[in-house]
Amino acid sequence: MSSMRVYIRPPRPADEQLYSEAVVRSADHLSPWNPVEPDGLPDLLRRQGPALRTFLILDREDEGLVGRVNVANIVRARFRNGSLGYDSYLPYAGTGRMTEGLRLVVDRCFQPGPDGLGLHRLEISVQPENERSLAMAKRLGFRHEGYSPRMLFINDAWRDHERFALTSEEWPGPTA
Repeated sequence: MSSMRVYIRPPRPADEQLYSEAVVRSADHLSPWNPVEPDGLPDLLRRQGPALRTFLILDREDEGLVGRVNVANIVRARFRNGSLGYDSYLPYAGTGRMTEGLRLVVDRCFQPGPDGLGLHRLEISVQPENERSLAMAKRLGFRHEGYSPRMLFINDAWRDHERFALTSEEWPGPTA
């Protein structure tokens, strides 16, 4: 994994300016798919816990913020499942760094504790028009599971989503 151009870590309060600048810089890139919330990091930090874990993807060379990944709706016990949601930030979008970072996050999700989340299954839901995110889910090896009309309320409307999933047995690892 040392050939990776990125690394991941949880967000911290000191990241507030870095996060805000990345979101503002990427507002036009993000706004068709997700709310643009440059001041959202403090709330995100407060919500971290057993059901939500967030990872920042950072560029090794310049320490710039490549993206943010939420592992939400984490359920333990027999299900051991989580839902991935992610935003990529400019100028890194389209450079392959987000794919590298997501591979690291997926790997961390499937690793047993204490360093990993010990999940067995991950889901990704993508709006059908979001071609880049659809390609990302497929590139990571997630299989298409279905279509959910009016699944999530985003940007003042109920949005349809394509649903994808992957289990730990299907995961080839971060460098595949």
